[in-house]
Amino acid sequence: MAPKRKGVPLIGDKVRDARKEKKLTLDQLAKLSGVSKSMLSQIERGQANPTFATLWSLTQSFGMDIYELLEGAPREPEVIKVEVVPANLTPTMSSPDGSCVMRILSPVESAALCEWYELTFEPGGALRSAPHVEGTREHLTVLSGQILVESAGESDIVEKGGTARYPADCDHALVNQGDKEAVALLVVERLQGL
Repeated sequence: MAPKRKGVPLIGDKVRDARKEKKLTLDQLAKLSGVSKSMLSQIERGQANPTFATLWSLTQSFGMDIYELLEGAPREPEVIKVEVVPANLTPTMSSPDGSCVMRILSPVESAALCEWYELTFEPGGALRSAPHVEGTREHLTVLSGQILVESAGESDIVEKGGTARYPADCDHALVNQGDKEAVALLVVERLQGL
């Protein structure tokens, strides 16, 4: 069995702390961010896993960047032509049950249209998601192991090296049904103008 990952931030706690620090109610934050009050409540209680775009909307409402929310301090601005993000500074989240760890690989400025992640699933681990905005599609490429993809009432297994493309504007899930760790890349794509 794969070792447990350490240091994964508790996103819900960090969102709640930032909201309270800004003296915002759930209603006020929902209006500022465009994220529903019920979704905010679920995120704060650790019952929902926010997408990168949702985190981006929340941090914009707080007047901070995602790095500051996750790490507690703003990142020093740098003028560089090639941006390298060290592994230890790559933002990381986990599914509510901790069975799937998500490394956020996409830059903040692309979150409205596209975001991408490296996903690591424990044996039997799952990532279950509520519908994203209309027109959202996901593209999953399995790097090791195999992952069951469930979307729009259908399911299929994706083997190592394979890619699945599926609607994500409905309930959908990714499940490692194997007895070994599975790793995949996930791209979440939104149509422009949505």
